[in-house]
Amino acid sequence: MSTRRELPDSPYLAAAHGRKPRRVPVWFMRQAGRSLPEYRELRAKNTMMQACFDADLITEITLQPVRRHGVDAAILFSDIVVPLRAAGIELDIVPDVGPVIEHPVRARDDVRALRPLDPDRVAPVSAAVRQLITELGEVPLIGFAGAPFTLASYLVEGGPSRHHERTKAMMLGDPDTWDALMTLLTDVTIAFLRVQLEAGVDAFQLFDSWAGTLSLADYRRYVLPHSARVFATLADAGVPMTHFGVGTAELLGAMSEAGATVVGVDWRTSLTDAAARVRPGTALQGNLDPVVLLAGWPVVERAVTAVVDDGRRAVDAGAAGHIFNLGHGVLPETDPEVITRVVELVHSL
Repeated sequence: MSTRRELPDSPYLAAAHGRKPRRVPVWFMRQAGRSLPEYRELRAKNTMMQACFDADLITEITLQPVRRHGVDAAILFSDIVVPLRAAGIELDIVPDVGPVIEHPVRARDDVRALRPLDPDRVAPVSAAVRQLITELGEVPLIGFAGAPFTLASYLVEGGPSRHHERTKAMMLGDPDTWDALMTLLTDVTIAFLRVQLEAGVDAFQLFDSWAGTLSLADYRRYVLPHSARVFATLADAGVPMTHFGVGTAELLGAMSEAGATVVGVDWRTSLTDAAARVRPGTALQGNLDPVVLLAGWPVVERAVTAVVDDGRRAVDAGAAGHIFNLGHGVLPETDPEVITRVVELVHSL
C-alpha cells in the first residue's frame, strides 16, 4: 500500500476513525453527477464509460462538488461496473437504463470464462487518484467499488433488475456455481480497491446496493463470507472502510460483522436503532432521505437537524462517530443550491 497522507484536521477521517471531529462531517453519495450543471456539460460530450476511463475527466468530475458545496470528503467518480469492464466483460452503461451486460453469466461455463481484473486497464483510475490527492489538499478522497453480490446481480441478470430472480435462483439452486462466481468477483473487487489504495485514496466505500433484497439467513450464507474477505484483505491499509446497502435494516448487524469500520444507513432506519444493531465501535454514516431535498427548505432544515440530532444520540448509544450523508444517492433533479445550504447547515450544527 502507498504511504498514507496525514490529514489531522479532517472531520470526516476523525469521525470515521472514532475520534471527536471539530464539526459534523458531511458528504453525499452521488454528489458528483447529474444534479450539477457543470457535470451535465461534460457528459454531453462523453459517454459514461468514456468518463470513467479518462483520468482528467475522473479528476474534474470528482472535484466539482468539493468546489461547489464545500463537502468534507470527495468520492472518486466511477461506476460499479468499471472493474467488470477492466476484467474483460463486454458491457455498456445505457442512458436511463443502467449497466447492460452483453453476455450474462448464467452457468458454470460462463463463470469459468471470466478473467481476473487487469490493473493496466484501470490505469486511468490510478492516475486520477494521484492527481486528486494533489488537487484536494486537506480534503480526503474516498475510493469506490461495488460489492461482490451487487456485481453478481448485474452479471447474472444482464442489467438492472427489480426482483433479482435469476441471481437468487443461481444462489439458491446452484450454490457451487454461485460460490465460484462470488469468489472471482471478490478477487476483482479487492484488486480494484487495491489499485486505488496504492494510488493514495484515504478511505473506501463498498457499495452493496442490492443486498437488501436478501433475507438475513441468505445474506449470511451466500454473501457475508465474500464481503468479509474484501475487508479482511484490505484492513492492513489502515484506512476507514465503509459498507453500504439500501433496504438493509435487517442486515446491519451482519454487514458490520464483515469488518467495515463505518456502516452506511439508509433513511428507513434511525441512526439510534442502527447503533444498537452494529458491532460496538462502528461509526455510522447517513441517513437523510434523498427526496427530502426536493421538498422545500423548511422541510429540509427540519429533517437535516433531526438527522444530526439522531447521529448525536447514536454516538451516545455507542456508535464510534457519525458522518452526515443521504440514505442513498443525490437525485438528478435536486437543486445544487439546496445541497450547498445543507452542507452549511450541518457545519453550523
